[in-house]
Amino acid sequence: MQFNHELIIVIPCFNEANRLQVDLFEKYLSLDLSRFICFVNDGSSDNTKEVLEAIEQKFPDQVEVLNLQENRGKAFAVRAGILLCLKCFEFRNIAYLDADLSTSLEECYEIHQKLNENYSFAFGSRIAKLDTKIDRKFYRFFIGRIIATLISLQLKVKVYDTQCGCKVFSKEIVSGIFQEKFISKWLFDVEIFHRLIHSLGQEEIKNNCLEIPLKSWIDTDDSKVKFSYFFKLWFDLLRIKNKYKTSEKNHKKALENALS
Repeated sequence: MQFNHELIIVIPCFNEANRLQVDLFEKYLSLDLSRFICFVNDGSSDNTKEVLEAIEQKFPDQVEVLNLQENRGKAFAVRAGILLCLKCFEFRNIAYLDADLSTSLEECYEIHQKLNENYSFAFGSRIAKLDTKIDRKFYRFFIGRIIATLISLQLKVKVYDTQCGCKVFSKEIVSGIFQEKFISKWLFDVEIFHRLIHSLGQEEIKNNCLEIPLKSWIDTDDSKVKFSYFFKLWFDLLRIKNKYKTSEKNHKKALENALS
């Protein structure tokens, strides 16, 4: 099949007018006509809409702007963008990335190139090494490691960093992952892993997915996730655990009935 777009990157945006690095988006789009960006304006109250539509006017064949009437959160915005792209465009792979470009567009594209007939999902991981530049505030790193450990135990899969905002999916797998709404606005990445495990199997996910250490990741001062969410996220994790535990039991029971 001939794809119109090698990679579509979905960018959720909420009140990003003052920090959108327009020059970097335009530089990325100028490199290759097969590159495509879907911006999702998540009910912004500033002039984000006008900034995004100016980029769209400059690159009409490579940019789509989806304007949501009210702010629904990152999970809803990402899902809305991916479902729109599935309906309207032909592509090989699709990704989502944070609007602040903590992970660069170029590195997201490099991760996309790792996908082939053997790997259908890849994601960036903020692993600090001698040859990487991972700039994270200490308190975010500390909290992140606690959360990551609990998530790995919940998933029963060793994942170092589920929450990095750079994830790439093949078209074949993305549809099933994003059909259902997510429980959490910010921990929906955990739900994605639960859905991958449900779809591929506990063992097969290790052979089908790639966790790739990022070369660079820059922490921003104006994160949309408030520090106070640290005290609430445990409830989201519990809700997610209970939902997918029930789902896995039902799936296992259905298989047993089908084989009996």
